[in-house]
Amino acid sequence: MGSVLSTLRVFEEVALRQPIGVSELSRVMEIPKSSVQRCLVTLQQAGWLKVVDPERARWGVTMKALTLGLRSAGEQDLREVAGPVIKRLAAETDETVLLGVRDGEDLLIVTREDTSQVVRVFLEIGARAPLRATSGGVAIMALLEEAEVDELLRHELKEFAQAPVPVSDELRQEIAETAKRGYALNGSSSWYRPHVASIGAAITNSAGRPIAALTLPVPEMRYDRAREKVLAPLVMAAADEISLLISSA
Repeated sequence: MGSVLSTLRVFEEVALRQPIGVSELSRVMEIPKSSVQRCLVTLQQAGWLKVVDPERARWGVTMKALTLGLRSAGEQDLREVAGPVIKRLAAETDETVLLGVRDGEDLLIVTREDTSQVVRVFLEIGARAPLRATSGGVAIMALLEEAEVDELLRHELKEFAQAPVPVSDELRQEIAETAKRGYALNGSSSWYRPHVASIGAAITNSAGRPIAALTLPVPEMRYDRAREKVLAPLVMAAADEISLLISSA
């Protein structure tokens, strides 16, 4: 029973901190590296974990974990429904498109359609970021009740303590502006991912509840504010289309 509990703990820590290596897991969990390695191999053989960074031997969750997570949330068909829309949006904009679902305080990336351009924004499927750190997350927050937003903003982002995290008043202003225009915008001076600009729009379920978001990240070298007038309507239209498909499914 002890080994089972240790294995489950390792899985939870990887899911929370991915990508992560054996040494860091050993330090965080306060158990020997050899024990951590055995748990990782067991989870890899079962299809729950994989090596996502071979050069540095860092681990992350597999699509198996993500699929079951979506199914338990009642949104198991989201990626299938959204797939054609995401592919079309990527073709129309020639930029990478990310689909993320809300997981508590975070946005969890579950699907990515890459641009054909050489310089692109890459984010591993299974990666997560605080809602307030992404345009997609802010778009979701713009559709939440004020009390829920207050609760999210009360949590300190310790993992980004070295970055100039916007204060609550700035975030509230951005959330309000997002609610008015229908999409969120992170400029190229974004505190979370410098040199990347992004446009995000929320996806809602049949009850009108924001459950996911589309994000269109653009490298700073290719970003032009004039394109916002063209790109933002496309992102919003795609998010609305997916929301309609979910509601009618």
